[in-house]
Amino acid sequence: MRNAFLVISITILSLTGILIYVNWKFCFLLLIFIPLIIMGLYDMYQSIHTIRRNFPLLGRMRYLLESLGPEMRQYFIETDTEGKPFNRLQRNMVYARSKKAIDSQPFGTQLNVYDLGYEWINHSIRAISFSQIEENPRVKIGSSQCEKPYEASIFNISAMSFGALSKNAILALNAGAKAGNFYHNTGEGGLSPYHLQNGGDVVWNIGTGYFSCRTPDGKFNYEEYTKRATLENVKMIEIKFSQGAKPGHGGILPKEKVTDEIAAIRLVSKGHDIVSPPTHSAFTTPLELMDFVKLLRKGSGGKPVGMKICIGNKSEFLSICKAMIATNTYLDFITVDGGEGGTGAAPPEYSDHVGMPLQEALAFVYDALNGFGIKDQIKIIASGKVISGFDIIKNLSIGADLCNSARGMMFALGCIQALECHANTCPTGVATQDLKLMKGLVPEEKSIRVTRFHNETVKSAVDLMASAGINHPDNVTRDAVSTRIERNKVETYAQTFPELEPSCLANENTVPKEFLYFWKKASIENF
Repeated sequence: MRNAFLVISITILSLTGILIYVNWKFCFLLLIFIPLIIMGLYDMYQSIHTIRRNFPLLGRMRYLLESLGPEMRQYFIETDTEGKPFNRLQRNMVYARSKKAIDSQPFGTQLNVYDLGYEWINHSIRAISFSQIEENPRVKIGSSQCEKPYEASIFNISAMSFGALSKNAILALNAGAKAGNFYHNTGEGGLSPYHLQNGGDVVWNIGTGYFSCRTPDGKFNYEEYTKRATLENVKMIEIKFSQGAKPGHGGILPKEKVTDEIAAIRLVSKGHDIVSPPTHSAFTTPLELMDFVKLLRKGSGGKPVGMKICIGNKSEFLSICKAMIATNTYLDFITVDGGEGGTGAAPPEYSDHVGMPLQEALAFVYDALNGFGIKDQIKIIASGKVISGFDIIKNLSIGADLCNSARGMMFALGCIQALECHANTCPTGVATQDLKLMKGLVPEEKSIRVTRFHNETVKSAVDLMASAGINHPDNVTRDAVSTRIERNKVETYAQTFPELEPSCLANENTVPKEFLYFWKKASIENF
């Protein structure tokens, strides 16, 4: 094969020389054949790629087609309901709402209503007028120990760091939050000027790296914390245990991406990878966690302090509940991130097989708090593929009080699901630090779309509540939504996730059988 190709190459070069000698107009052939010959010769003698070595030039077509495959499938092959992780119908709904375009759907549903897992809301004969429900319902976050409770929207921006997202994306999100009166979670990458510049409400997410509040050796720095936690824009503090994309796995920002600005914001030095450890160093036991909660509450001036967690070992969460009871110290909120969540990149094993999915996690957290008799002190925030009014109602039905959205807000910014978030090549300027790509995202324009998406999604949730005869998010119960679990069997969430009796987990004698193993394993002395 290689010898034959070599003979052909020499022949082509000879013929090209003759043509040039006969007529100079054939010089343009050099621009075509010589590069191809060089590429072919290189392919023949390189040893890394077998296909190219065995099939010079032609082998390159395979790699070209493979690289174009995702785009070809997305635009020309997949149906409106097949795309992953969000299909075209879902993406188009967000785009339409963010532009305030027509988002109604003609000719009926494209979903197969007899598929297993199909869900719907149970509307009421006694439906109420939309005007009887507040347009943007608020949820008060703050336990009896919180001095400065916060009134939150039922739909907000989930945790996404500056560094993972561009500064233009952060500016647009925060300006959108300001205009729509909802909050913007910073993500674990620290509290940046771009989270503060436009004056939107901020939830400061503090992860295991303690970015923006750390000592040079990576420990928690109380003085740096108080400087930022007392800022007017910062409304709540969130201790990040884990996230849906990669629970139990520390994050890494490669040193190549660590600019002077990012290093200053995170309080780290340049020249090395920024590593987020998998666990916290400020506390090691549930009891120490409660001391840390009290410290953060004090340092913020009494603002709500909560935690973000993707549920793994059930006994560990029950340990936290037991510690709250033992110390009479309550978290103000708990953000439950489903295993299906995640805007950033993660190893496939973590994305696909680590972390409890959102529905089961929500039901478990709600039942645990209710079972210990402390749910009235703590609000539950749901995070994980929430992009529609129906998604909000589903999560409220299972036990959430409000919801966060990350990828939905990215779609509102113009994300096209190119799946290049990890490569710094995001074509829409959302998830990149490349200035040439970032300039395409104009914060002043995209912030309007973020606000519209929020407003229209909340309106959709309110409309659904009205159709079900429900006048407030607090009154959405587990019998509001039904699911097809078999071809001819349907259950409400109340049947799928039966609620525990209040305070039944406070005493071993009344612990339900399905909780008993984890309850006994749970200890306030260790996780």
